[in-house]
Amino acid sequence: MVIDREDTAGTALLLAAAPVGKGRLIDAVGVLPALAAVPPGALTGTAAATLVELADPLDPQAVLTRLRAAVAAPGPLSLYIAGQLHLDHRQCLPHLALARTAPSTLRYTALPWHWIAGELRLRRPGTTTVVVDLVADDPTWRRLTADRGLLALCHGVRVYGRVVPPPARRTIASPDYLKACAAIWRSGARPSLTALHEQVVAQSAAAHGPAAPGVALVFAADFPASPAPAAAPPLSVPPLSARPSSAPPAYAPAAAPAPADRDPEPAPAPPSAPAVPSARQETGADPLPSILAAAESGRHAEAAQAAAAWEQHAHRTHGSGSPQAVHWLEVRADLARLAGDPAASCRLWMVAAEARLARRQTLDDPEVEGAVDRAHHQWERLRDGEAARALAPALIALRRRVPGRQRGALQVLQRRLERWHDTTEDVMR
Repeated sequence: MVIDREDTAGTALLLAAAPVGKGRLIDAVGVLPALAAVPPGALTGTAAATLVELADPLDPQAVLTRLRAAVAAPGPLSLYIAGQLHLDHRQCLPHLALARTAPSTLRYTALPWHWIAGELRLRRPGTTTVVVDLVADDPTWRRLTADRGLLALCHGVRVYGRVVPPPARRTIASPDYLKACAAIWRSGARPSLTALHEQVVAQSAAAHGPAAPGVALVFAADFPASPAPAAAPPLSVPPLSARPSSAPPAYAPAAAPAPADRDPEPAPAPPSAPAVPSARQETGADPLPSILAAAESGRHAEAAQAAAAWEQHAHRTHGSGSPQAVHWLEVRADLARLAGDPAASCRLWMVAAEARLARRQTLDDPEVEGAVDRAHHQWERLRDGEAARALAPALIALRRRVPGRQRGALQVLQRRLERWHDTTEDVMR
């Protein structure tokens, strides 16, 4: 594949997973030898690349950690996923099954698809490619055929691949799409990803006949054409007075990844950045992309001021406890993280958690748990003992109410606070 404008080395993350035993629908790891035999640069479209393989991982938190490391790497990122999809019974959200996944433990042993989407949202648009070769179980397949947006990722990510229905009883599907891609790369050919996709689909049609409806869902979404670079425009700010629109802004929050039950020693991992409401109804354009672009280019003060202005606009237009106001508060919290101010980020995430609880969201609501987990993670990033001790009482009180899904998170927090106190006493002596 060819990715323009990138001179740095890329990163290729190969994730192949399926349950061990009778629940396995696809021989996902069977494609790894073929992909590993391809020069890593061919997987990313760069002269050099780092290759990371995850073969039948057990723990969704471990996968999330490796995904976050790949997302944080400079240069293009290519994510290759082979596996099987299931819906959880509580929220009917798609999950990628891992080695220990069973129907009764799906929500705790599988990787939620929205975790992937949430992490990729942090990438600069136009630098991320996802290639999938997936099997869906019966309920998931029915949902997918009715709503292909079920696997939507985020703007600026190109997606290629296929999803097929479950195989016949007592048979295991093969990741033939990715195997065909690997065979073409090993031949020395380096077509663009669009041409590669078309070639693989054509080969499949020649081998098995034209795909009839219901045989496979094929995905092919390339990057939009990029305009010529221009000077950074001034950030959009809301009008000083505005009448509430007849329809509320688009509101589609991403569920925050909940830490799995694990040993309490590590700090809770930072969940993915939340989605935020659009302000298109008020201004005709969504201000968030320009705000995030400003933060990513180092204009942190400007981005923070614009987000604060939009938060105040949400207070005036929709009310102080509205979802719109809470989400702009969360944007400010994440902007503080990007600016390297963990104390401000921790404080804002705690305020956001309290605001969601005030809206009568439950203590185990993923958005509430996510806000508390983010606050905890930012507190762990603090290097200033005075700031850590000042924020700790409120965070501990919040942790007692919202323990989250990681066993022992409160104890981790309390032990870390004790170490801060011990350090202070040593200094005073």
